[in-house]
Amino acid sequence: MMGRKLLLLYFLVFIFSVTFLRAQDDCILGVGITPDSTLIEIFQLNEEQTEKIRNWSAELKYRNELLNSQADNLLKRHPQSTPAELGVLAEKYGVIRDSMAIVQRLVDLRALKVFNDKQYERYLSLCEKAFRQPYRVVPTNYRDSIPNK
Repeated sequence: MMGRKLLLLYFLVFIFSVTFLRAQDDCILGVGITPDSTLIEIFQLNEEQTEKIRNWSAELKYRNELLNSQADNLLKRHPQSTPAELGVLAEKYGVIRDSMAIVQRLVDLRALKVFNDKQYERYLSLCEKAFRQPYRVVPTNYRDSIPNK
């Protein structure tokens, strides 16, 4: 029980830190940023969900590596001698940064869509506590794995 509270606290701290760093209103789930094990524990993901989260996390990390590489190349090769050149550099860098945010949003939405009602309610509750705007999705309805008596 103490471990679960610690994970929940870690997740809330993550949401707050992203909030202050990025000043965004969206309540990101953080697939690919938050450790997979934390998401799995906090939202009590089943085996199928766990596999999907891990795959999407790896996909996001790969995409972000490509975008980070683009940003590094941009910084190395773009002229930065004048204010005008710096302004163009900032615009180009902003496009890359926005691409990262879009990819994060798409992966988080994909993940939230495989949540069940209870998992999604937990996400909504955490977003409310963090004063963030949650992504709205329709959770998946899973058949109960325990047969009726």
